[in-house]
Amino acid sequence: MPAKATILSADEIRRGLTRIAHEIVERNKGADDLAIIGVHTRGIPLAERLASKLSELEGVEIPTGMLDITLYRDDLSEVAHQPIIRETHVPFDIAQRRVILVDDVLYTGRTVRAALDALIDLGRPLGIQLAVLIDRGHRELPIRADYVGKNLPTAKSELVKVKLLETDGVDLVELWDLEDMR
Repeated sequence: MPAKATILSADEIRRGLTRIAHEIVERNKGADDLAIIGVHTRGIPLAERLASKLSELEGVEIPTGMLDITLYRDDLSEVAHQPIIRETHVPFDIAQRRVILVDDVLYTGRTVRAALDALIDLGRPLGIQLAVLIDRGHRELPIRADYVGKNLPTAKSELVKVKLLETDGVDLVELWDLEDMR
């Protein structure tokens, strides 16, 4: 069954991340005390790409990390009997840094809530900002992104699939109808 629609091509993903990088620099008046942390799975390559763009723009190395939120989820018992725990790797102190948390899709806000809990367990940053490639609405928690690649109003019966070169071999964002996938 084919996707219902292609939402972003590889070029559109690249342009969206470039725009987000410029917005981050403008809002934070540079990038000197920033750190970028990606949420498993697709938030990690997006975070690395964003850090690279920020480094190009500002001429400073941006520390990056990866965050596993599995044990912080409020639906852990519903996810799997034996959930897969992945690596959290933040090789720097987040205190005295403004952390840009990066994820692929913002939907209900529950993933971000779990990520915030996980980050706070690592330390107390100066601030946390959220960057997402896609904001599809339908929030269940009062959470919003500071930086958005594309706002995409969706139905709850739809699924947004982000495919990235690093994880899927292609850069693409697609919209799928859940009922067609059954």
